[in-house]
Amino acid sequence: MKKAGLIMILGSLLLLGLFKFPLWNIMLGAPQYPDPLGMNIYISGIEGVEEFDIQNIDGVNHYIGMQKIPKADEMWEFEVFPMVIGGMAALGVIIGLLGFFGKISPNWFLGWFVLMAVLGILGMYDFNAWLTEYGTNLDPNAIMKMTNPDGTPMTYKPPLFGHEKMLNFEVDSYPHTGGYMLFAGMALTLLAFVVGRTERKKNKRLFT
Repeated sequence: MKKAGLIMILGSLLLLGLFKFPLWNIMLGAPQYPDPLGMNIYISGIEGVEEFDIQNIDGVNHYIGMQKIPKADEMWEFEVFPMVIGGMAALGVIIGLLGFFGKISPNWFLGWFVLMAVLGILGMYDFNAWLTEYGTNLDPNAIMKMTNPDGTPMTYKPPLFGHEKMLNFEVDSYPHTGGYMLFAGMALTLLAFVVGRTERKKNKRLFT
């Protein structure tokens, strides 16, 4: 399974891109901001797309009672996520090497993929929970108190994925470079499983 092992190693190494590139990006555009405000979400913290974006977003949010964007040391996720990604990348490389030397079956590649998918789903669930808390737990003493047509307090949860209009802001939330590298890496590990099974069947036919 040499080819499958190499694909598995490559797919696992792509996860390391998350240590350099953002996982996700949220952009906020409005008439008063010709250049949209944005924040890049890394596995180790949140940074503004431009130098003062976080400061400006916090300033806008203050008026409607939203919390400040948390610093890296204020969320446990930014300590745990790098360890999870680093551990899964290392595990994937080890599995790939064992597959390259024919020590394990292709099912190990699939097992890694399933584990990574579960961790990814849990991560997205946690991210969505944070967005919900961020957009609904508002300061009751905020300067502006916006309400829905039925009189209930308006919430400002950014979309987990896609586009949404919030007051006069157009909000876009999509994966960034690191996120695409993660998806590509996972796709390669699934391909490694398929290639590994094909290689194994071919080898069985040669020796029977």
